[in-house]
Amino acid sequence: MPSLKEIKGRIASVNSTRKITSAMKMVASSKLHHAQVAIQNMLPYESLLEHILKSFLAAEAESQTIFDQERPVKRVALVVFSSNSSLCGGFNANVIRLLQRTYTSYVQELGEGSVEVYPIGRKVAEKASKLGYDVKGDFASLVDHPNVRECIDIVMELGEKFANGEIDRVELIYHHFKSAGSQILTNKQFLPIDLESELGRDHERDLTTNIVTKKAQDYLKKNRRKKVVKEGEVAPLNDNFIVEPDMNTVLSQLIPKLAHLMLYTALLDSVASEHAARMVAMQTATDNADELLRELNLQYNKSRQQAITSELLDIVGGSVNN
Repeated sequence: MPSLKEIKGRIASVNSTRKITSAMKMVASSKLHHAQVAIQNMLPYESLLEHILKSFLAAEAESQTIFDQERPVKRVALVVFSSNSSLCGGFNANVIRLLQRTYTSYVQELGEGSVEVYPIGRKVAEKASKLGYDVKGDFASLVDHPNVRECIDIVMELGEKFANGEIDRVELIYHHFKSAGSQILTNKQFLPIDLESELGRDHERDLTTNIVTKKAQDYLKKNRRKKVVKEGEVAPLNDNFIVEPDMNTVLSQLIPKLAHLMLYTALLDSVASEHAARMVAMQTATDNADELLRELNLQYNKSRQQAITSELLDIVGGSVNN
């Protein structure tokens, strides 16, 4: 059995660790709030662009551009989002695991040298380099400071390669932020843009709370079931569109904007998911520290009581012998 001094030292050590995890949880909660605000500020633009595209496609479904035409796949680019730091549970490990599966499947199908990786986040960049993948660029700064301009530059580079036939498909691997307690690991086709699936994707988000307890999540799910939302419906702007100069030219301008929005949305999703995952991990660590402290305090009190009892027995035994 450990001595009272050893138990006291462990209690002090766990207390110190608990203070750190509790502070990190509060920092992650604050950063998550800012990430939620960033997504919320972007949603009106996203909704309006979706409305315009749906209306155009409903008016002239045969319109196509180079960015939404399927073609035989010979070379693939993977844009993978992770964090720059650790202590966020299985957030990075899940992304890296999906990257490895996707990379391996494409290499087996298309051969060596057929896949290139665009890592957005230091953790995935380090892992991809260590595994010997064809890594293009360093975009770790985007995770700490999400920037629309840099996202557009990446999309322009990918779009140019796609238009020139250097790559035939681009996929995004990231966590979709649904709520503070739910982040969905997603592998989504980026180029060519599948407009039907993109415009019909899950837009449901909970940007109003940072609560991640199971009771709160069950309550939210129960209330969501009562809502009847007709997704995919857009009120027609007009029965007959007159588009200048022509539909394909207009779509060739709108579809790249949709691509910019898709990449920026994925970045904001990944950043919000990282902070949510770190908040949950630090909350779990704090709860475990509290449980460990309760056990150590109980053990300390038992050992102290046992030592006092032993001393009393020694005193009583000595007085009896005298």
